[in-house]
Amino acid sequence: MLQSLRNIFSNNINKNKEDYNKDIDILAGLMIEAANTDGNISQDEVNKISLSLINIFKEEPKEVEMALSRALDDKDNSRSLHYYTSKLNKSFSHEKKLLLIEVLWEVILADNEIHDFESNLLRRLAGLLYISDIECGNAKKRANSKVNKL
Repeated sequence: MLQSLRNIFSNNINKNKEDYNKDIDILAGLMIEAANTDGNISQDEVNKISLSLINIFKEEPKEVEMALSRALDDKDNSRSLHYYTSKLNKSFSHEKKLLLIEVLWEVILADNEIHDFESNLLRRLAGLLYISDIECGNAKKRANSKVNKL
């Protein structure tokens, strides 16, 4: 019986680790997707994604490196936005989704250009994450002011 309890708790811990790893893969995949929308992923964009995952989303640097590597390897096998947003809507609060939109704007602005496809992507993502156009616009302004300070 004691072994059964250990197995139950062990499975719950492993399940939580799997969910944690899936969240970082979803975030990294979505950020790489946003960076790749213009057909080019610059090193500045990758650096911004890495720093955002570590500093803002509090992910472990080693996990970030592995997740980014997987996302970059998989970048040409594009997934639907619904794949990302359905998972994020289940696990992220509204505030965390707003933060994600702001970080995505920062990633897009990292190369100092906003392409029409990138802007369109963020508007669609915001809608799928139940973020209003006003909130998305405000996130863009905040991101733009952060990027211009650097």
